[in-house]
Amino acid sequence: MTIKRPTVEKLLEIADGLGMTLTRAEAEEYHTLMQPNFDAYDVVDAEPDFTPPVKYPRTSGYAPTAAENPYGAWARKVEVKGAADGKLKGKTVALKDNVALAGVPMTNGASTLEGFVPVADATIVTRMLDEGATIEGKAVCEYFCLSGGSHTSKPSMVHNPRRIGYSAGGSSSGSAALVAAGDVDMAIGGDQGGSIRMPASYCGIAGMKPTHGLVPYTGVMPIESTIDHTGPMTMSVADNALMLEVLAGADGLDPRQYSPKVDSYTDALDRGVSGMKIGVLKEGFVAANMMPGVADSVKEAAETFRGLGATVEEISIPEHLLAAAVWGPIAIEGLQWQMMQGNGMGMNWKGAYDVGLMDYHAGWRGKADDLSESLKICMLIGQYGIDHYNGRYYAKAQNLSRKVKAAYDAVFADYDLLLMPTLPITASKLPEPGAPISEVIARAFEMIANTSQFDVTGHPSMSIPCGEVDGLPVGLMLTGADYAESTIYAAAAAFEATVDWTGTVAKPAAAEPELTPAQ
Repeated sequence: MTIKRPTVEKLLEIADGLGMTLTRAEAEEYHTLMQPNFDAYDVVDAEPDFTPPVKYPRTSGYAPTAAENPYGAWARKVEVKGAADGKLKGKTVALKDNVALAGVPMTNGASTLEGFVPVADATIVTRMLDEGATIEGKAVCEYFCLSGGSHTSKPSMVHNPRRIGYSAGGSSSGSAALVAAGDVDMAIGGDQGGSIRMPASYCGIAGMKPTHGLVPYTGVMPIESTIDHTGPMTMSVADNALMLEVLAGADGLDPRQYSPKVDSYTDALDRGVSGMKIGVLKEGFVAANMMPGVADSVKEAAETFRGLGATVEEISIPEHLLAAAVWGPIAIEGLQWQMMQGNGMGMNWKGAYDVGLMDYHAGWRGKADDLSESLKICMLIGQYGIDHYNGRYYAKAQNLSRKVKAAYDAVFADYDLLLMPTLPITASKLPEPGAPISEVIARAFEMIANTSQFDVTGHPSMSIPCGEVDGLPVGLMLTGADYAESTIYAAAAAFEATVDWTGTVAKPAAAEPELTPAQ
């Protein structure tokens, strides 16, 4: 095959767009000189793409009926059976609809991506199938994953199984709802600002954002490579640890991975917290919209850990508030550069590119009016920062990310875990159809005060349910040093075994009445 060569007129148009002034004679000379360079393009074009093989048979699936989809959480139903045996034998899984499942449509919650069908499985899909999982389908997610609420996906909102008409959280909205409803045992979520932990908190399940790079992102549609995470969402801590054992480890195709340290996470489930030091982060309770009931529930959970044998102290990390601000330019300018202008993949990294996704996603430019309000505001801010400030705030935020990471790391030298509310609020009501832009955007980002920091620093961070406020779940967030997932699971499992979060907390007799400030 041969690629289409540009005309002299197209070359003049390109030059003008780059700020160059060429005479027609100059353009014709460049045009002639360019031609041999395109011969290499012809060679590349003639070669078949080099993609991982698809190992397990499947159909393209089908769109579920309303009766099959009471919460609006299924994007696509399809059954893909894995190996006959393995760690996940008998476990059913839903994939967030930004995860590639070959031959099955993937929309990433967006109308502009309708009709796209991946040709290869994501690494994590192959790993789960190799361990005996059965994939039941694709879970709805928010429009290109740009919402912490569950109201931006096309074609419809996702309802919280704990209370119809309320948000399931986002952007892994369908994943959380399907697990909470008991439709599947496990689900894959994605987390760039909290999108595993936020819906886990709203729906009352366990959601782990692993250390950046521990789980390969290959085959998952990126937002911004330095904050992209994917990980497990489950009802129980034990299932979460089991799932991470299957997902974790380098695949040689993801530049986010740098010698990840893998552990046998299920071995940590019976370790308990005796002798563990847990810091209750003061700055994790200061959000302007912090609900008193949420704060009280999380502080009560901290006392439960004390009763289980942990040393529990209130600590302060002022950089926690700076880290939230640092996340803004990285996420917003970064997503505009990579996910939107870069057609989903961007450039300048080694690894597995989804060429078909790049081609298909580029079509958003002709349908930009269809994009969600929450995505539009991020694109507008991001493009402004890139155009008017040359990306300097993205660059400076990345530099500052090292500063805030160091602040947390200094604390992790003395403490095993940080404890705080996952979110300052419980699930809010879904916006009514036709709600004003201001409400749609408010519901998309109102809950992010504590989660985005650890996407910037890359530390592992998990939400587990710890109580209820007015019948809606409260999330407790445990965060550890890099690759301290086993420590988090040890604490989470101990808490889960002690507390009936839907009822009364079973306080040990030895519990002390108040937190002890760190000296």
